[in-house]
Amino acid sequence: MPESTAKRPVVLAVALIVFAAIGLVAAFTLTVEKFALYEHPTEALNCDLSPFFQCSVNLKSWQGSLFGFPNPLIGLIGWTAVAGVGVGLLAGARFARWFWVIFNVGVLGALALVIFLITQSIFVIGTLCPWCMVTWAVTIPTFLLVTLRNMRAGVLPGRRIGKVAYSWVPAITVICLIAIAVLAQVRLDALARI
Repeated sequence: MPESTAKRPVVLAVALIVFAAIGLVAAFTLTVEKFALYEHPTEALNCDLSPFFQCSVNLKSWQGSLFGFPNPLIGLIGWTAVAGVGVGLLAGARFARWFWVIFNVGVLGALALVIFLITQSIFVIGTLCPWCMVTWAVTIPTFLLVTLRNMRAGVLPGRRIGKVAYSWVPAITVICLIAIAVLAQVRLDALARI
């Protein structure tokens, strides 16, 4: 008998699809902007909004090609995988425990990369890339949803924490984003530079 829609993790599936779509738009746009930098290295990019909000400085930095190729390519691959998991869940797929562990390791890696890039943008480069910030804004809740889902399901330890905290993902995400904004304001005096 087919699994009923009520038993499917529809909220998780839809969230993963939406976050992946947003992340793919950001990664694709940054990839196009990186190509524009190759063609016209001295011209401003479409996402260079001000000296404080700009993509070009970040894309030209060594941090913008951390593994020897432009970081947005990681986003194109990673967000496609997230979308695939979301679509699979929405269609009723049931993934094995090992799959969830590997998927969780992947989103943990994405979060670690995002945290590194946030700190580099704020403390080293001194500018915020608008499309990078979009990526940050969807990576954080993606990590939280997957990790807390896995805790709640017993894939990872902490079943009680997962059950309680899962419904708090939007609030936790907002708190994280506010913390990043405050950090950027304190370090870069962002409001004075807009």
